[in-house]
Parts: sequence; C-alpha cells; structure tokens
Amino acid sequence: MFAPVYLDHNATTPVAPAMLVAMLPWFGNQYGNASSRHEYGRAARRALDEARQRVAFAVGAHPTEVIFTSGGSEANNLFLKGAAERQPSALVVISAIEHPCVREPAKSLKRRGWRLREVAVDTECRLASADFSAALSETPSLVSVMLANNETGAVQDIATLAAATAQATRGRAWFHSDAVQALGKIPLNFRSLNAAGVHALTLSAHKLGGPKGAGALIVDKRVDLAPLIDGGGHERGLRSGTENVPAIVGFGLACELALADLATTAPRLRQLRDELECGLSALGATIFAQAAERLPNTTYFALPGVDGETLVGKLDRAGYAVASGAACSAANPEPSHVLLAMGVAPELARSAVRVSLGHQNTDAEVAGFLQACAATVSQLQSLTAMVH
Repeated sequence: MFAPVYLDHNATTPVAPAMLVAMLPWFGNQYGNASSRHEYGRAARRALDEARQRVAFAVGAHPTEVIFTSGGSEANNLFLKGAAERQPSALVVISAIEHPCVREPAKSLKRRGWRLREVAVDTECRLASADFSAALSETPSLVSVMLANNETGAVQDIATLAAATAQATRGRAWFHSDAVQALGKIPLNFRSLNAAGVHALTLSAHKLGGPKGAGALIVDKRVDLAPLIDGGGHERGLRSGTENVPAIVGFGLACELALADLATTAPRLRQLRDELECGLSALGATIFAQAAERLPNTTYFALPGVDGETLVGKLDRAGYAVASGAACSAANPEPSHVLLAMGVAPELARSAVRVSLGHQNTDAEVAGFLQACAATVSQLQSLTAMVH
C-alpha cells in the first residue's frame, strides 16, 4: 500500500502502539458497562477513573473537573450551549479565528437571541488587544478564545485575556478556551489558568496520539452547565450515555505519554520546523504568523501563484501528506477564514498549505518534502507560463 510521509498531525495523529495494547482488552474480554455493579462493570469503572486521573494530571486539573465527551466538537458545544442555557440571553464573544465547532455554536446562540461579537486579530494571528478591550466594554456573559490556532499554530495569551475579562465583567463572565491543538505540544496547566480566570478548557484525544472518539471538557465546578444529552446522568449529569471505555483508556494513556515526552519532543519539532521554513523561504514562500508565538510543529505557508489545493494533491502523489488551508468545495471555493481575518489577500489565502509535524518525523523527511515541493512548484509554474 502506498503510504505518503505523514505531515498533517494537526488534523489527527497516528495511534501509538502502546495505546493499541492498552485499549485492546476493552474491546475483548473486558466488555463491561462502567455503570454495572458486577465485576465486569467495576473493572470498567476503575479503568475510567484511572484515565480521568491521567487526563487531569496532564493538564494540572482535579479529576472531578474532567467531563469526558466524544471529542473536541462536543466539548465546545457543551460549554457554549450548556452555559447559555443557564442564563438570560446576553453577549457571547469569540475570536475571529475560532474553529467551526466554536463559531457555529456561537452562531446558534445568536439565532436564539444572543448577541455575537467576533474579536479581530492582527496580521500575525494574535488577538487585537484594542478590539478585545472594546468587546469587554460591552460586558459579555460568555467568552471563548482558542489557545492555539489549528491553521497557523499561533498561541494566544489566554491567562492575560481571561484576567482582563474577569476585571471588566467583575467576574460575571465565563471564560472558555479550545485547547485541542495545545495539549501535548506546549505546557498546559488548568490550575494556574483557572486562577487567572479561565473556567473551562476543551481537549481531544486524537490530536496527541490517542484514538478518535474521546475528548474532554475541563470545567470549573462553579460553572453551571445544562447537558446537551440527557439520560442516565453520566459524567456528573453533564454527558449521559454509556462511556466509550476503550477510547477513554487510550485518551488517558496518550496524555501520560505526551506529558512525559514534551520536554524532548517540543524542541526537536521546533528545530525541524525551522529547517522546513528556511527551505520554504528559499522557494519564495510566505510563512503566515511567523512572528507570533506558535506551536513548535506547525508551518502555514503559501507560494504566490500556486493553488493550495493543487499543490496538496500533487505532493500527496509525490509521497507527502499535507493539508490545504482553504475549506474548498467545487461549487463554492472559499479561502481560510483565519487568513482573511489576518488581512491576507484572498488570492494568496487560496495558495495556503499547512504542514504539521509529529514526533516520528525526521530531518530526512523534511529535506525530502522540500525537494518534492521545489520540483512540484517548478512544474506548476512552468505549466502556468505555457498557458499564459
């Protein structure tokens, strides 16, 4: 089977062999329902409790603050819709670069009578402080700002943003952050963030070597949330439904392994990223958010005049799996809303390509990618020149 070099870790990550070993019994002989009172059920409950402790430890939270969900999208929806359900319609503030699983729930609140305010970012994908201050002057009830952007990798100072929110609203607003891309790539401590005014964080297992189908909302127990799913009262009554024990077990182990490797993995990925960007710059690429603090593994670039979707397809056939920055469909090609919010021209935004590295990537793979990229770009530019 043809297997391109995988350079798309912000989309999802390969499941580590240790994870498969840990999860396998829960697909086999250990099939109990964690709500059952017999030994099969008690074994499943112990596995869930251990996974909850592992996830909590990885982010400096207490296990009782961990609400397991099916993934990051559900966790984001649980916070925004759940918090909105418990209070009168008011103002919800999000950044202009949020993932759709924050933007769409926020738009849903707007349709239900809430006001929605999107805060601008600068050309480096950093939240515009003046516009954020202006939004806070309108006294929001809910604020959601992602910790690290999935496209550019730009990291926001959410502790400072949360502290400003608490001061401006006299502690009456709930502050949430989508930390899906941050976990396992940069240090993350909910206890210190909570002290600064962050009330909830969203996590997802499959972004750090765990399985798809498991995520968590780390939430301050003072936050009053209505559940999205009613039923048997699982997860403190906030997420009913029989727990996905295999995936949650894998999630817990993924958190433990990522935390153990963070000190060595992050500097190595940063070095690989720097090598990659040096080579891309030599090809004439624009590197987006290059001056911002970023995740160590993420490079978002564009080669002027080269369509991003076309480049991604040709690189895949050349043996390198990367992502386009544009959420395109044949009928309605739209450039990335993140890049447009940064003030990038639509023509350049349509050229955007994201490379997101993982711990198994090597210097040789980065060098090979640069060679393949150079050859592909030269071929595309030659074809363009012939057409014109």
